[in-house]
Parts: sequence; C-alpha cells; structure tokens
Amino acid sequence: MYGNAVVTQIWNDFLSIAREEAGNPVVETWFKAVSCLLWDNQKKILYLKAPNQFIKNWIIKNYTILLHTHLARLLNEQGLVIEFVDAVPQPELVKKTLEDPSIVPARVIHAHEATVAPNIAVGHTRHSLSKGSSANRLVRYEKQQQRATLHEAYTFDTFVVGPSNSLAYAAAVAAAEKPGLLYNPFFMYGPSGLGKTHLLHAIGHMIKKENKKAVIVYQTADRFVQEFIHAIRFNKTHFFESKYKNIDVLLMDDIQFISHKEQTQEAFFHIFNTLHQARKQIVCTSDALPGEMAGLAQRMRSRLEWGLVADISMPTLETKIAIVKKKAELYQESLPDSVAESIARSVTSSIRELEGALIRVLACASLTRQPITQELVDKVLFKNTTMQQRIVVDLPKIARCVMNHLSVSLAELRSEKRDKEISRARHIAFYLMKKHTHKSLKEIGAFLARKDHTTVLHAYEKINDSQKNDAQLQQVLIELEKLLEV
Repeated sequence: MYGNAVVTQIWNDFLSIAREEAGNPVVETWFKAVSCLLWDNQKKILYLKAPNQFIKNWIIKNYTILLHTHLARLLNEQGLVIEFVDAVPQPELVKKTLEDPSIVPARVIHAHEATVAPNIAVGHTRHSLSKGSSANRLVRYEKQQQRATLHEAYTFDTFVVGPSNSLAYAAAVAAAEKPGLLYNPFFMYGPSGLGKTHLLHAIGHMIKKENKKAVIVYQTADRFVQEFIHAIRFNKTHFFESKYKNIDVLLMDDIQFISHKEQTQEAFFHIFNTLHQARKQIVCTSDALPGEMAGLAQRMRSRLEWGLVADISMPTLETKIAIVKKKAELYQESLPDSVAESIARSVTSSIRELEGALIRVLACASLTRQPITQELVDKVLFKNTTMQQRIVVDLPKIARCVMNHLSVSLAELRSEKRDKEISRARHIAFYLMKKHTHKSLKEIGAFLARKDHTTVLHAYEKINDSQKNDAQLQQVLIELEKLLEV
C-alpha cells in the first residue's frame, strides 16, 4: 500500500499551486509546516497536521478558500472535508469511521464553508510567537543562504521525451554533460507544469553525479527576490553576493518573477556576468521568451538569449500516455493501455495536473482495494460527466488557440498595444475565456495583464454583439471553438 506516497504527492502539488497563487513566502511560512497525513476516500476526509495551534488557526482563518479550492480539485471531490489532527488516524479508527459516522472527529473545514473563512480567535499565541521574531528571521535568512536542494525524483531517467520537449531535453543533457561549455546560458520556456522544473533538477543531478564537489544552487526567482530583500534588510548583501558568485551551477526557476524589480535585476545582472565570465553553467526557466517578458531590462533580455533558448509545449496524446505509464511504474503499478489513454485524455492543461489525475486513481484503487479499471477511472475522474464534458478548457488553452489561429503572441495579448488585429484577438480571447470557463472576470483579466475587470466584460459584450452581424467573426469563433474541443 502506498497511501503515504500518494498523499505526499497530492500535498506537494498543492504547495506548487499555492506558491503560484499566494506566493513563496506564504508557502514557506505556513504551508510548509503542515503535513498531509491521510486521505480517507470513503468519507472524503483529508487529514492534515499542523505543528501548533497558532499555525492551524492562522491557516483556517486566512487560507480556507485556497485549501479547499485546490485540494478539492486535486482529489476531484467537491464535498471534501479537511481536518487537522495530531497524528495519523489508526487503521482501526478509520475502519470504524467508515461504519459509524459518529466516531469521526469534529470537522474543521467543509467545501461549502470555503466561501467565507471562519473567524477563529488566535489568543495569546501570537504574542509569544512574535517574541524575538527579528532574531528568528535573521537565523532563517542565514540558513537560507545554504539551501540548495534538488528533487530526488526529477532525473533524466524519469523524464518522458516527446516531440513537444525533445529539443529542451537534448540541450539539457548536453549542458549537464559539459557544464559551462555548451549552451551557456540555457533558457527553457513554456506554460507551467510541462516539465521545465523537472529538467532543471535533472541537470543538477547529472552534474552532481559527475562532480560531487560541484557547488549547485537551485533557486526559484521569487525566493531569490525574498532572499535579496532579507540581505538588504539585515545588512547581509556580502553573504548574498558570495553565495551566488562562488558557485559552479545556477539553476533559476521562473525567472519572470524578477520582472519589474529593478534592484533585484541589477543584482542578478552582476551575478550572471560573474558566473558567465568564469564559465559557470547558468540555466533559467520562464513561462515566456526573454523578449516577451514585460518589465525585464533590455540588457537582461539580451543576456538570457546569449545561449540556447528552447521551448516546451503541451505533449501529444501519445506522449501523455507514456508519461502516465512511466509515473505509474514509479508507484509499482502497471496500467492497461486503455486506462492510461483515458487518464491522458482527461487533462489538457499541464503534466502536473495529469500526474494529479493519476494519483487520484491510484489512491482510490489502493484505499478501496479495487483493481484499476476503466470503470474506476470514470468514477474517479469523470463521475457523471459525458465525454463532451471531459474536455478541459482553461485559460492557457484558450490563449494558445487564439495565438495559433490568429497569429499573435502571448506578449502581444498581454501588451497595451491597440493595433486593430491585436486588439481584436485580445477581445476574442476574453470572450472565449468568459464563455468557456468558470473563472471570475478579475482572474481572466489578470491572466492577460489587465487590472480592471470591466475590460473583460466590455470585450465580451463587444464580441457577443458584433458576431451577430459579422459573418467573418462568426466563422473565426466557430473555428476557435472547434479547436477548444480537441
């Protein structure tokens, strides 16, 4: 039984999502302290453990919606119940719980309660925890200087290669075999959740295997920013500069997060120059090309484009099936071809969500002791939905369809350009996003870099009205909606 591995992976997926939505400081301060203990598939209860009452109350008070929104989606259970407990429920208790609901401990968070975070008094714990907080933050900062961990599972052996990522994979292997000599810097870009971080860690693992003395630093850009701020705050900039200028390999993830941060870019610029001149390997990832990143200094863009730039896109169905089978093998499971294909077809947005879908199936099979069949997959992933409803349409997919069909870039859609063709494409994207997703106007606007949600509403109404008397626009919308069904 691999229940522990499954719930751990689910929690790690949630942390990745929370890091994108709430920011790295929130994850590091609050969620990293929480453990995911057990998922009771029968009662739809997820058991979490917090190190103390203060953290538990703070999370319940401030992050209830975030917890429920994404854990319910990852587990595909809208009726999810989340409970904070002190220890893993004993098998006997879980068994009795399935038979007698009265034994279930008092619930903490239910799905329908996630619309309003509960108002829980924290008490005197806040005062006692804040005592000496400046010293504690300084200790955490100095510990952070030495942190450079690589994910054990992210190696080249566990990466599935397909047409959508073959160039990035080949270049990553070459850069790892001859660090600092080939493809330096090496820049990977593409939508979130398609394997950029996996390759980043794989490079680090291969270099470390060949040279155990190599100093490798893996860092996310948002953590880099926070670290730089701490360095300034505690007058430790010399530690900060020393850490990054005396390494052999720098693996920087999601570098787009240093956009619009001029002082951080200045620091990274000098670090980049020092490492590059010393022929130290630099690898960066982003969700867009350097030239498409708004708020990035021109000299930074040019340096990031000095070496090789490779993209990673959504894999083909065949590659997704191979990924599902490969991931299942890591959990000592062999999937029938039809089951693997069904799981692969269930997700169109990212490999991260694809793995989440697989984990939900494996968790249900393990906890209910059922064989992994097509019926089980339908129950876990699709429930009562029809085949037509199984197609996942999200904001990134709509953006990709509009970009490909109307020949515009993501940077142009997000820009302030008012050229007729770009403006029209942007309005069409807003129209389709509002029509085909459940995202709020604010979320749709934020995706295309618009702060005012009324912009989305105006675009939707304009396209909706125009298409009634514009045959050409009607045809464009029909063609785009057909693409969304694939």
